Amino acid sequence: MHNSFNMEIHINDSRTILDVQREFNKEFPYLKIEFFGLPYHNSNVTSLKSHIYTGDRKLAQCRKMHHEGKLNVSGSLSVANLERELWEKFGLSALVFRKSGKLWIETSLTESWSLDKQNAEGLDWSRHVTNQPGINDIDLLNRDNWQ
Repeated sequence: MHNSFNMEIHINDSRTILDVQREFNKEFPYLKIEFFGLPYHNSNVTSLKSHIYTGDRKLAQCRKMHHEGKLNVSGSLSVANLERELWEKFGLSALVFRKSGKLWIETSLTESWSLDKQNAEGLDWSRHVTNQPGINDIDLLNRDNWQ
């Protein structure tokens, strides 16, 4: 488990969503980021499910702000601040989900928690699952399995 580390995720139009997801998931194996074609923090999750971008989509197709840069991510960063930075700096509408057993749950009710705390909670709730978590877990690209 990582604590208080810093990582940089490079954001540019030629990268795919899956590139960003894999980079993030490498440091936070019990968390994932999903990107949506709706404004930041739209509260209708049912609507969000139908607007999720697939992993093969280029970031250029997901945003109106096309400058590139680095997203600094540390374990102490809150989910709310990560999602806000993605929106304000790069025009990317994103939500963080936490692993809970074999399900992925939205973290909106605990968005003030740090990424480290969210990841540790995901580990705790997933201990009984025998396979290791990863970017290809159950519902990453299968919207029908979302909970």
